[in-house]
Amino acid sequence: MELDLKPAVDQSALFAFLVRLGDNALILGHRVSEWCGHSPALEEDIALSNTALDLIGQTQLWLGLAGEIEGQGRSADDLAYLRDGYEFRNILLVERPNGDFGKTLMRQFLFDAWHYLLMKALQNSSERRIAEIAEKAFKEVAYHLERSQDLVIRLGDGTDESHRRMQAALNDLWPYTGELFASDDVEQTLSAAGVIPHPQSLKSGWDEIVSTTLSEATLQKPDDGYMHKGGRRGVHTEHLGFILTEMQFLQRAYPGAVW
Repeated sequence: MELDLKPAVDQSALFAFLVRLGDNALILGHRVSEWCGHSPALEEDIALSNTALDLIGQTQLWLGLAGEIEGQGRSADDLAYLRDGYEFRNILLVERPNGDFGKTLMRQFLFDAWHYLLMKALQNSSERRIAEIAEKAFKEVAYHLERSQDLVIRLGDGTDESHRRMQAALNDLWPYTGELFASDDVEQTLSAAGVIPHPQSLKSGWDEIVSTTLSEATLQKPDDGYMHKGGRRGVHTEHLGFILTEMQFLQRAYPGAVW
């Protein structure tokens, strides 16, 4: 009889990765939700609100699983509302301020192109629960990418004013995209175990999606230079603090409050 000698997955690395996924979705979901009632058109107001809801739903799944893996009795709500800024592990891109509508869409597109490839790859994870969540999230993420990609093209190849704003947004956000493909011991450990793809393996696919889209949008892809990083190890910009002040207010002011 052949024995299954598959090594056990490092639980601390698994927890760290799940928190990163959950925090990305949580912080971007909160950012996008800030447009509710303020979008330039009713259809966009509804669409952005739905995107935010999708991301918060994904947050619930990733952080819920992270709490189970950690085994200390923390729920998804506990991880979302009762951690300080230095404990958050989202990439810096998702905490960038919304700016104008074009900047919000450009941030969404750059994230969606990566998120789409990651969720597609995670469906083949050796960890069953991760594969199941990724399969569910992939349908939502595929739509997010289709929508943000279409709007980037329409605005980039639109009026002189919309083109100018989209190019400015791209130039401003580009230095935050390098962190999407950075890796450390967490990714190295989990990719070696077949739990996740190595971050660099997503880069060529992302480059192809982004380059094709920017070409159709008549936008100039910025040169790669210095890339900001640190969010995945808890080093954030001042913007995260303002997000958490608003997002966590109720639980901080009234600990344990329930409806």
